[in-house]
Amino acid sequence: MSGTTNSPRIAARRQATRAEILAAAWALAQEQGLAGLSLRELGTRVGMRAQSLYGYFASKNDIYDAMFADGWRALLAEGIWPGPEVPVDRERFKEGARQFVAFCLADPVRFQLLFQRTIPGFEPSAESYSVALDVLTHVEHASAALGITDQAHLDLQTALISGLISQQIANDPGGDRWSRLLDDAIDMYLDHVLP
Repeated sequence: MSGTTNSPRIAARRQATRAEILAAAWALAQEQGLAGLSLRELGTRVGMRAQSLYGYFASKNDIYDAMFADGWRALLAEGIWPGPEVPVDRERFKEGARQFVAFCLADPVRFQLLFQRTIPGFEPSAESYSVALDVLTHVEHASAALGITDQAHLDLQTALISGLISQQIANDPGGDRWSRLLDDAIDMYLDHVLP
């Protein structure tokens, strides 16, 4: 009987510890880079031995996977792209692009984990990737509301926006040399793909 009574409390404590480890992993990655995520340092930051982390995450890639899902959930929570019930015009589309770029530039490490394949051997789980697909569905709805449904045009949109973000992060961190070009780039894109 006592095992059943304590079970929700134990589960809540376990979840809180996982959340603490995840927050520490983000902080460490932001300081040292994604590749610099050391389990020894991570364990030290949360007050446990590195081996004890395996009681909460099966592997280092499992930690990256949790971070991947967490990053996509944060993007989804931003509400940048409305659902299909909300009308989207050209200006609303451009505002969504601006908000997306701001989200990515606010945390370059998170951008790298979500949009670039920089960690050898890491592949997000189907469960974590499904969060990314939820976000993509919102982007596709916003695009379709403007009449953009061709996959090649959606791919061009992704390449254009992520390219500007990558250039900004790589060549002018903290500045706006490439991000300030976003409105012009979106206007050229929309003029090209819309009838």
